[in-house]
Amino acid sequence: MVVCGDDGLAHRLAAELRGVYGEQVTLVVPPADRGVRPPVVGRARATTAALFDRMVNAAVNRANGAATEPVVANAQVVEAAEATEEALGAAGVERAAALALVYDDDETNIRAALTARRLNPRLRLVLRLYNRRLGQHIEELLDQAAALATGDGGSSGSDTSTTVLSDADTAAPALAATAVAGTSKVVQTDGLLLRAVERTPLVGQLARPGLATLALLSPEGAETGGEQGPELLPDAAAVRAATGRGTVVLEQVSYAGPQLPPARGAVAFSSLFSRRLRWSLAGMVGCVVALAVALWLVTGMHPLSAFYLTLLDLFAIDNPAIGESIGRQILQLLSGLTGLLLLPVLLAAVLEALGTFRTTSALRKPPRGLGGHVVLLGLGKIGTRVLTRLRELHIPVVCVESDPEARGLATARRLRVPVVLGDVTQEGVLEAAKIHRAHALLAVTSADTTNLEAALYARSVRPDLRVVLRLYDDDFATAVYRTLRAAHPRASTRSRSVSHLAAPAFAGAMMGRQILGAIPVERRVLLFAAMDVAGHPQLEGKTVAEAFRAGAWRVLALDTRVSGGRREEPASEEAYEDRPGSRLVWDLPDERVLRGSDRVVLAATRRGLAELLGRRPRERAGA
Repeated sequence: MVVCGDDGLAHRLAAELRGVYGEQVTLVVPPADRGVRPPVVGRARATTAALFDRMVNAAVNRANGAATEPVVANAQVVEAAEATEEALGAAGVERAAALALVYDDDETNIRAALTARRLNPRLRLVLRLYNRRLGQHIEELLDQAAALATGDGGSSGSDTSTTVLSDADTAAPALAATAVAGTSKVVQTDGLLLRAVERTPLVGQLARPGLATLALLSPEGAETGGEQGPELLPDAAAVRAATGRGTVVLEQVSYAGPQLPPARGAVAFSSLFSRRLRWSLAGMVGCVVALAVALWLVTGMHPLSAFYLTLLDLFAIDNPAIGESIGRQILQLLSGLTGLLLLPVLLAAVLEALGTFRTTSALRKPPRGLGGHVVLLGLGKIGTRVLTRLRELHIPVVCVESDPEARGLATARRLRVPVVLGDVTQEGVLEAAKIHRAHALLAVTSADTTNLEAALYARSVRPDLRVVLRLYDDDFATAVYRTLRAAHPRASTRSRSVSHLAAPAFAGAMMGRQILGAIPVERRVLLFAAMDVAGHPQLEGKTVAEAFRAGAWRVLALDTRVSGGRREEPASEEAYEDRPGSRLVWDLPDERVLRGSDRVVLAATRRGLAELLGRRPRERAGA
């Protein structure tokens, strides 16, 4: 495996490939003496050196009989300013199985991908691109180039696929779920955000299964990870026999709080006028009605005529009431005075309505009385993706951004999300975002110190506020996390690294499959993957029940987009759970036969997934 990059994602990806999958990795990074280099590269380079030191220590421990991670041999680092043809040749791309290009610049990754595809048409490519539309075209182009160069169109069974991923898209669901549900045990699939939750059943009862029962937790009092440790992917009999035992179930992330107006659609009539103006208009209407009733009682004329004359007097277009009774003259004077008072109210109504229509295409301000929302700090690449995910979950958001030209402002304007423009380090900015009534603070700017300062200030305002920080440096993040937890033990504090959240997805793509996520269960790990049924005898031609292997893998859902060209009917009316546009069918019947044209979403252990892929399973604890 060859990994090329200039920031922390490259180093985390290399560590993931070595530590989880046991692959041989060549890392191509900029030289140490490069003139202009982001500070994070220096820290990442030190991280890589530390990882190699731990590999040597692991080898010594293993020789002494101690349980440790296996050592990957022949790991090396190649220094090159860019992934040129010479640098890729030095890294051994011609003999490599997969290449990951994770530079921070889209153009650099595309140029290197074109070069690598020419050097090795059978190479599996993984690209990091922020532009998703461009990424789709690049995938098709590189796949076509590979098919033409190999001349077999993929019939030989070699995996020459091209996968385009975005670290922002990959990390956004976990960041959003952490802010909403307080957990990072999430999986994103088909636009859904799923999480694994531990449920402790009542005495003598089973916990609700949710979408699927993923594991049975260790019995109370048993040692975690031992013979009585968690049971992954249990069958129905094991679940029924585990009465009173905790379970890990899969469920959809939901939010039960106030919601903002819909992102698109017509402007509500009530939003055209402020509350004060509406009360003024109501008062004026009441005065007109009162004057019409008084005129009817004084003159004895028909009520409709009285109302008509009152309106004429109101707009000063009636003849003076000369020779009329004193009461009629007084009412005419009062009607004229009311008309004078009505003019500024009508003018204010017109101006306010025009202003409302004008600001529908501009940035909105946080509405009065807003509470239970998420304050999102930063609208860069990561912040924009997180904002989109939060609004897809119908969660109210207030954004804070210091740069008036930030790329996420257009998205916020389109989604009609309130935005506070200002430096978060200045007094009053977070107060304008209603931080004192917020549900959580999600700080995802590119500056660690800015995120930390915002979190500390928010905690001074709301000690119980849920805080999620995006921090690059692991040691710094650990220190911040421990300090905040010690200072505010009852508040939820989470620190997340985008590269750490995105690395597993990139590593899974390099292995030739789409890893949707990984969820830890005590000291073990469950992987979620989308896989084609064709070519896997353990799945093809078997029913869902026959394809299930307890403790190894379990089919969870069917992707209707590629299942025989037609949409599958769910097993029950609740199978889609009111998710319009979902292409995944959950709750599959046990007798449903899996065809070669199907694509399924499954949960598997590392050992089970390695067996499905025809790879030799790794000998390790908790595999």
